[in-house]
Amino acid sequence: MTALGLASSRLCAGLLGRRIPTYLHSMRVLSGMTIDQIDEEVAKLLELKAQLGGDEGKHQFVLKTAKGTRDYNPKQMAIREKVFNTIVSCFKRHGAETIDTPVFELKETLTGKYGEDSKLIYDLKDQGGELLSLRYDLTVPFARYLAMNKITNIKRYHIAKVYRRDNPAMTRGRYREFYQCDFDIAGQYDPMIPDAECLKIVHEILSELELGDFRIKVNDRRILDGMFAVCGVPDEKFRTICSTVDKLDKMAWEDVKNEMVKDKGLSEEVADQIGNYVSMQGGMDLAERLLQDPKLSQSKQACAGLMDMKQLFSYLELFQVTDKVVFDLSLARGLDYYTGIIYEAVLMQTLPAPTPTSQEQNGAVGEDAGVSVGSVAGGGRYDGLVGMFDPKGKKVPCVGVSIGIERIFSIMEQKAEASAEKVRTTETQVLVASAQKNLLEERLRLTAELWNAGIKAEVMYKKNPKLLSQLQHCEETGIPLVAILGEQELKDGVVKLRTVATREEADVSRAELVNEIKKRTSES
Repeated sequence: MTALGLASSRLCAGLLGRRIPTYLHSMRVLSGMTIDQIDEEVAKLLELKAQLGGDEGKHQFVLKTAKGTRDYNPKQMAIREKVFNTIVSCFKRHGAETIDTPVFELKETLTGKYGEDSKLIYDLKDQGGELLSLRYDLTVPFARYLAMNKITNIKRYHIAKVYRRDNPAMTRGRYREFYQCDFDIAGQYDPMIPDAECLKIVHEILSELELGDFRIKVNDRRILDGMFAVCGVPDEKFRTICSTVDKLDKMAWEDVKNEMVKDKGLSEEVADQIGNYVSMQGGMDLAERLLQDPKLSQSKQACAGLMDMKQLFSYLELFQVTDKVVFDLSLARGLDYYTGIIYEAVLMQTLPAPTPTSQEQNGAVGEDAGVSVGSVAGGGRYDGLVGMFDPKGKKVPCVGVSIGIERIFSIMEQKAEASAEKVRTTETQVLVASAQKNLLEERLRLTAELWNAGIKAEVMYKKNPKLLSQLQHCEETGIPLVAILGEQELKDGVVKLRTVATREEADVSRAELVNEIKKRTSES
């Protein structure tokens, strides 16, 4: 670089840093230019800076979460933890153990497993020669885990975040980053026993969460494939037509038929035959009727699926859940890996839209936000997925269910907003307070004793807080008890234990304080 070029470069940097005099001096020293020449160069650079927009053109940084994601405040997290605890308790009640897998997988692990939904997988940049993608669900990583560790028998649950490069509708609980709560049974067992337990688990969780009336729709991929075959759908179009049928919960039949005929090349006659079947709903009676159907009974795989459906309903009767389960031939579930029974739980009512956040008002959600919640659980049997990863193609039969935690949370959050009930965001059992000054050390000493005994305790971070402010803190945060220390209490070896709700007070000996707190908080 010439002296002039170097000086000009430095001058440009100096202008941007508002240090012009220093760089003008440097320019003169390096180039021996006259003042007029320097002024001319400066004028050119200033003109260039003006064209670029100067400081006024700087990008304004916007503080927001990425589209399709959200933050959760303490109140929202308290509701989420309650939902998680309910789900985990149910999974454990049914004998499941838990695992964890990485948030990203090799891209080839995920590709070819999700049908048309594969376009929603988040791909990452090449890192050290590995092409990676964020996991789309927890089922494919689970199958990879089984094949890699040569596991042929396990009942597991897994709660973790998954990622969809989707168009989000956040008030309906549809995000780009969200939790899934999966329960799966892997192993060779007699037909429909594990499948029935998965449906029982869905029934238990939705009932315990009190989300309102719900239905669990069930079907079988073999019945669908048999139906497509007898209706005249070419084999190579089974999966793509299945994905179209899967849209019946969001689109009218005429729109679904239109997609089949115009976009996917079926004849109107074939589409109408499919339409006759997918309008059917029932229970064990429908399975028996379809076994006598002149066309469907010609398909061996459909008959196998219908026989299993009858067996499933007999077990569901024993589990006392048939009041919420319906055999629905329109249920398709578009994922490619399903091989047998499939199911989906939906709420029967449409919920009002909550007040949108500022981010949602700024266009972070879809137009259909707040219309309905959609399915809140789904799953099915995927006997061939593990074999896709095994070098010898060894199959491990699997069936599982995924609980749609984000959609459930959307409902729980709306219920909490509509209710006057206050949501506690901490579990503090007692606040250690003082009625007089200069008792900070005694408060800290007692707080440490309570912590060491396993009591959830707090102390205010002031040397001499007013008793009124300490009591107000308990009322605002829902802390049920206050342990009050004073000069007299210290002399007598007691603590004044106050119940915040009733304002009743009683002197409790220091030795009995822990037991008394545990007793009172367990009763509440």
